[in-house]
Amino acid sequence: MAKVTTFLMFQGAAEEAVGLYVSLFADSEIVQVERYGPGEPKEEGSFKTARFTLAGREFLAFDSPPTHPFGFTPAISLFVDCDDPEEQDAAFARLSEGGSILMPMGEYGFSRRFAWLNDRFGVSWQLNLPFA
Repeated sequence: MAKVTTFLMFQGAAEEAVGLYVSLFADSEIVQVERYGPGEPKEEGSFKTARFTLAGREFLAFDSPPTHPFGFTPAISLFVDCDDPEEQDAAFARLSEGGSILMPMGEYGFSRRFAWLNDRFGVSWQLNLPFA
């Protein structure tokens, strides 16, 4: 059976982003890091890729050597069902630092509390506190 993994391409901030993300949710960890070697397009020893998990789901992050005319868009976002308001508030506070809020924390009818934001790396997050 094929395996599908969410792939996040950064342009210079992948290591910082992955570190932030795994610090936010239980059952999250950096599984494997690959660094650029001699003769590769970025400085030897700099971050290349990482496999990591967020709440048990696997992701792959890549720090791209060339600059691209595109980045992340809210059309695809990481949707997180939080366990409680404290977890949601903590994630919102950390992820919104230097980012932009698309929908402020509030009650929107489809959730007890919900917020949508882009973090400082451009990755879009929907933080949901579902009805019990």
